[in-house]
Amino acid sequence: MSKVHTTEELIQVLALERQACLNGDRLKLEISASGNPVLDQFFSSEGLQKFSAYQDFKASIHEYQRQNQVSGVIWKEITAKNQKIRYPEVDNQLIALETDMDILEAAKNSIVEFWQQTTSGMDLYLSILHGKQYQQVTVADSDRIIQRSQWATLLCYENPRFLEIIIQLGWGQPAEASYKSGFPISGSEYIHAVNPGNLPIG
Repeated sequence: MSKVHTTEELIQVLALERQACLNGDRLKLEISASGNPVLDQFFSSEGLQKFSAYQDFKASIHEYQRQNQVSGVIWKEITAKNQKIRYPEVDNQLIALETDMDILEAAKNSIVEFWQQTTSGMDLYLSILHGKQYQQVTVADSDRIIQRSQWATLLCYENPRFLEIIIQLGWGQPAEASYKSGFPISGSEYIHAVNPGNLPIG
């Protein structure tokens, strides 16, 4: 029986393959320019060939995950306001198996509690228009988004003069939610917490 690769090994393989595709070592030659002169001036056929080659390879890794039940979960640690949390997240190049979704759902409440504790008294902003704009929201607004979400993950930008703690609240496959490719089956909302008077930068 052949060895089944680990999550970490699949992440490494994908990183190496992505680099090979970017370097032009892998191309999907049957992909050509769109034929639309407006679009073709922005996208070279080689760029599309590189992108398609990587997407095909990534799809084969996702199929490998399903067949061999290789988790997409990695463990992250974040510190904000001298508080620390370790939580599960699906690597952005892998998929979540059903068992991974169970892990994410089980961790949601502790992630939300950490975010609520560390952002008490901060201004909250909802990311809109794919992160191009922010709309100020209340704690009650964030609670409604939390209630309808399936999983959560965190980001933190902190230095002596600035603090931003972002919670991503999502449903469905995390990778599809992050890239908006699976909407409405998968999706997410980002709530940015910043010190009063500041605006989000993340």
